[in-house]
Amino acid sequence: MKVMKIEGKNKLSGTIKISGAKNSSVALLPASILADTDVTICNVPEITDTDVLCEMLEYLGADVRRASESVVISPSTIVNKEIPKEFTKKLRASYYFMGALLGKYKHVEIFLPGGCSIGSRPIDLHLKGFEALGATITNENEKYIVEAKELKGANIYLDIASVGATINIMLAATLAKGKTIIDNAAKEPEIVNIATYLNNMGAKITGAGTSEIRITGVDKLHGCFHEVIPDRIEAGTYIIIGALLGENLKVYNVIPEHLESVTSKLVEMGGDLQIGSDYIIVNARNNYKKTHIKTMVYPGFPTDLQQPFSILFSRCNGTSIVEETIFENRFMHLKELEKMGMSCKSEGMVATFVGPNNLKGCEVSATDLRAGASLVTAALIADGTTTIRNVEYILRGYEGIVEKLTDVGAKIKIEEIE
Repeated sequence: MKVMKIEGKNKLSGTIKISGAKNSSVALLPASILADTDVTICNVPEITDTDVLCEMLEYLGADVRRASESVVISPSTIVNKEIPKEFTKKLRASYYFMGALLGKYKHVEIFLPGGCSIGSRPIDLHLKGFEALGATITNENEKYIVEAKELKGANIYLDIASVGATINIMLAATLAKGKTIIDNAAKEPEIVNIATYLNNMGAKITGAGTSEIRITGVDKLHGCFHEVIPDRIEAGTYIIIGALLGENLKVYNVIPEHLESVTSKLVEMGGDLQIGSDYIIVNARNNYKKTHIKTMVYPGFPTDLQQPFSILFSRCNGTSIVEETIFENRFMHLKELEKMGMSCKSEGMVATFVGPNNLKGCEVSATDLRAGASLVTAALIADGTTTIRNVEYILRGYEGIVEKLTDVGAKIKIEEIE
């Protein structure tokens, strides 16, 4: 078993380069199935989620070659076959193989996706979209069989602006006959990145980044070169850490517009930020104003950052509130933070934090990816040493986190224990 050990109270200065977006990469890799010739995707983060997706592509027969941050995929040798539970249980994003294989082969057999237990995350909107395009769906002992003689364009309204459903329907509709309209589509930057990738392959997609996406089906897609956008969640995590410990800490290779909901909230709390064209420089403050954040779909405050952001409340006088509107189990980290001395509690989908708090190192466990990020953040400002278990969650989404933090002055390492 791996654990992460962090010695707190070390100031951080220097530069941290942000990697490619996890939430783009995990859709771009399965989307490569749709091409008839080789695709090259650069700026792919080396994290366990992308490793598993590459293994899944190889299992289907694709030739996958990785060099540094680039992945070259030859999809022409793929054989469409059942994707077993041993793959799908490892990550939520395995469901993107549904849209890609259905679009390309009109048939997919795949087991239910896994991933972090942060709440109910049904795939009913994905399936609703596939059915609207003409597919039939059978569920046999946690295995989905989705097939169609032909996929035809349709008008699809999403009851919730789901990122996963928006992307999966785009993948399936790209090679469908006729026109598809996705109404109430999610607007996240990652969706724009994926639509651009598909258009580079020869797809005809407009409106990505708005609530209405229009797709005109084409007969085939070809290979292309594509770059993953910077990871706004990783960037936000390091900016939050900088607001607690930074001395001119520079977070670069970012798109500041993607982070406005976070940086504007930091400024409102009294944060010290310098925002450039592709970087943000942040300095720590000891006292922040209490605040209230409410997670929302993009461009609102991201649910993936509310957990690490909550550590800032240890530097606030008074009561701060987090209202979570996306996932109902996103406060499981609070018990771990209480062990470290954080005054916090939750009721339903609202959490309250009373500060200031002096955190102390101890042994804690990550319950999901972003909860793990919050524990890393807390450990960096705590007295003494913190040991974080279930570190595998953290490695799913943060490329080189130990090296990046060590390079700017943190004392952090991963150890193997029995």
